[in-house]
Amino acid sequence: MLRLNDIAAAQLTILGKVRRTPLVDSPALSELTQADVRLKLENLQFTGSFKERGACNRLELMPASERARGVITASAGNHAQAVARHAARLGVSVTVVMPEATPLVKVTATRRFGAHVILSGANYDEAAALAATLGAERGLVYLHPFEDPGVIAGQGTVGLELLADAPDLDAIIVPVGGGGLIAGVACAVKESNPRVRVLGVEARRFPSMKHALESIPPPSLPGGKTIADGIAVRRVGELTRELTRKYVDEIALVDEAEIAQAVLILLEREKTVVEGAGAVGVAALLQHRFADLEGKRVAVVLSGGNIDVNLISRIIEHGLVHTGRLVRFVVTVPDVSGVLAELTRVVADSRANVLELNHDRAFSGAELGETLIELVLETHGFEHITQVSERLRQAGYRFERK
Repeated sequence: MLRLNDIAAAQLTILGKVRRTPLVDSPALSELTQADVRLKLENLQFTGSFKERGACNRLELMPASERARGVITASAGNHAQAVARHAARLGVSVTVVMPEATPLVKVTATRRFGAHVILSGANYDEAAALAATLGAERGLVYLHPFEDPGVIAGQGTVGLELLADAPDLDAIIVPVGGGGLIAGVACAVKESNPRVRVLGVEARRFPSMKHALESIPPPSLPGGKTIADGIAVRRVGELTRELTRKYVDEIALVDEAEIAQAVLILLEREKTVVEGAGAVGVAALLQHRFADLEGKRVAVVLSGGNIDVNLISRIIEHGLVHTGRLVRFVVTVPDVSGVLAELTRVVADSRANVLELNHDRAFSGAELGETLIELVLETHGFEHITQVSERLRQAGYRFERK
């Protein structure tokens, strides 16, 4: 089993090669959650995630004979970039197998560091199976993204930094995928200060660690689509499971809409870009998934910031809908001149802003002599939506809110 001295050694190994990221106060999240919230900004690593720590430590520990053979790994993106960057620094050739649906930003960045990228498989597990096969066939060293003591020790340095920067913490919230990050952080924290609670968060569509702690052996889940692609792991490791069982206090699950809301709040209130996987801890905190955190000193690890700009756009839109700041009305009106001007005047009087407008006679299914007008409005929240609805009703319009 991993021990504290392994993590302390990793901290010395990666010193000067990996960023020591800041721990910052978050007045906005503190106000929303009634806890004293601080954010560990691992999204500020050079490759955009905590994965640099484990990759750097593992590669530095690798003997010259293994480096000469070259390495192969599988990754949904962040581990790939980390391995590629530090392997290039050490002159080690790298092959990375990434799922076909990996965001383009992560694929491009991995190639830019000099790695040979193979896109294969519908998910991480299928990519990992191919990587293991190719590694055996070509004599390459397989560098596992989480089930490796050297990698876990590197990730655990996040925990040592947290305790050094905030020795008075009551709890630390950590995203969970394959378990490398939380296993390392929990080991570092619990062996240094057992009083601090270590809390994990998974996407509800991939509750791999939560299920693994209840099953022997760890099950392989069917999975699904999630905006938290960085933690979309169907099967956790045996070592990460045992470390999590030993050191972690609790694991919670968050839904897709909750993750999107957390990404949006971090972007809008904290001016911080975080990917879905990196935002699950904030999502759990906002949704009060853990008891007894009000008034407590809580650190949340923002594990990564590698997010595709198209996904950001979709997350923002979903988040605006979820928080009542974007709404769609379909209004039935008489098909006569001037009606559109009258309708938009009612909307303007309600202080809503028209973002989109679609006037449909032919395909809406409306009765002859009527037409449907679809309005997408920018609003200030659900109370404002209620006010807009009441204005439309008072003006005599028939409508549906979509």
